Amino acid sequence: MRELQEYPAKERNSLWQWARIRNPLRTIINFKIIYLARYLPSLHLKNFLYRLVGAKIGKNTAIALGATLDIFYPELIEIGDNSLIGYNTTILTHEFLIKSWKKGRVQIGKNVLIGSNCLILPGVKIRDNATVAAFSLVNKDVPANAFAAGVPAKILKNKF
Repeated sequence: MRELQEYPAKERNSLWQWARIRNPLRTIINFKIIYLARYLPSLHLKNFLYRLVGAKIGKNTAIALGATLDIFYPELIEIGDNSLIGYNTTILTHEFLIKSWKKGRVQIGKNVLIGSNCLILPGVKIRDNATVAAFSLVNKDVPANAFAAGVPAKILKNKF
C-alpha cells in the first residue's frame, strides 16, 4: 500500500494552487537542475546534481538518459547503492487531483533494476534486488528479490 499524505484543494482543482504548495523559486531551480541532469551523459555529474536538489542517490547508482525525478519534492526520493533507473523513467513524489493533492516518499533499494519508460508513483517502496520490467506502472510496493511487470505492475515471481 502506498504511504501518502493528502491535502484538500482550496479552490478549483489542486494544480491551480501549486505555487502555494511549493515555493515557485525552489520549483524553478529544481526544474532547471533536474532537466539539465536528464540529458547529461556523465553519471557522476548527474548524481551530483540530483543530490544538490535533495534526492538521496546511493553509490554506483546509474540514472539513464531521459529519466525524470519529481521537480516539486525531489528530496522525497531515495535510491540505494548500485541501482539502475532505465531510460525515460519518471519518479513522482506528488499527485495533483481535482479535490486534493498528495505527496509521498519513494524509496528504491539497493541493486534494483528499473527498466525503461516506467512510471513510479508517490509513496512506493521498491525493495532491494527487485526488478521492474520496462513500460511498467508501479503503483504499489515491490518486495525484495521480486520481478514486477505490467500496467499496473504485478509481482510475477521472486528471483530467489
